[in-house]
Amino acid sequence: MGSVKYTTLRRAASADFTEKKSLFIGHAAPVRTVEEADAFILEKKSEFSDATHNVSAFIIRSGAMARYSDDGEPQGTAGIPVLDVIKKSGVDDAVVVVTRYFGGILLGAGGLVRAYSEAARIALSAAEIVTYDSFTEITLGLSYQDHGKIRYELTKYPAITDGSQFGSGVELRIAVRSDAVDSVVSMIREITSGRAVIETRGTRFDAL
Repeated sequence: MGSVKYTTLRRAASADFTEKKSLFIGHAAPVRTVEEADAFILEKKSEFSDATHNVSAFIIRSGAMARYSDDGEPQGTAGIPVLDVIKKSGVDDAVVVVTRYFGGILLGAGGLVRAYSEAARIALSAAEIVTYDSFTEITLGLSYQDHGKIRYELTKYPAITDGSQFGSGVELRIAVRSDAVDSVVSMIREITSGRAVIETRGTRFDAL
C-alpha cells in the first residue's frame, strides 16, 4: 500500500510589511470547507473593518473549490495574485486574506500585484506549510514478553505509538505510515511467531 501525501497549513498566522506607506497584512489559515473559509474571511473583515481593502482567496479539495475577491482593488491586481500564490505553494485546504491600509501613494497595477503576492507568500510562510503522510491505524494484542520486543523494533519504522492498555495482555495502538504497513506487519508476525492479534482500525493523515 502506497503513502498518500497531503500538504496544507499547520496553523492560522499573520505577517505584515509596508510598501510605499501602505501597510499589507497577510492572514492565512487551514480550512476544510467553503463555510470555514467564508467564516475566516468574514472574521478578518470584521476585525479590520477600518482597512481600505480586505482581499481574499482560498483553495479547497485540491482546487475543486476555489474563489477570490479583489474587494474593490482594480480587477486582476489583488485576488487573482493571492490565489496564484496559494496554488503555486502546493498547499490544499487553505485561505488567505490580505488587509491593506492605503498609505497615500499609488502603487500601480504591477505594484499591487507584487504587494498582494508578497503578503500572501509571507502569510503562508508564517502559517507553516506542512506535508502530512497517510498513516494506517493498527491495534495489536500482545503478550507482555512480545510487547517489549515490538516496542523496540517499532523505533526502526515510520510509526507512531498512540497508546497502550495493560491487562492480562497488552493492547498497543499504533499508526504506521501506509507505505510501511506490510513491512511492520511482517515484522510483528515474525517476532511473535504469529501470536499477535493484528486489527486495522482506519487511516489518517499525520506527521512523524
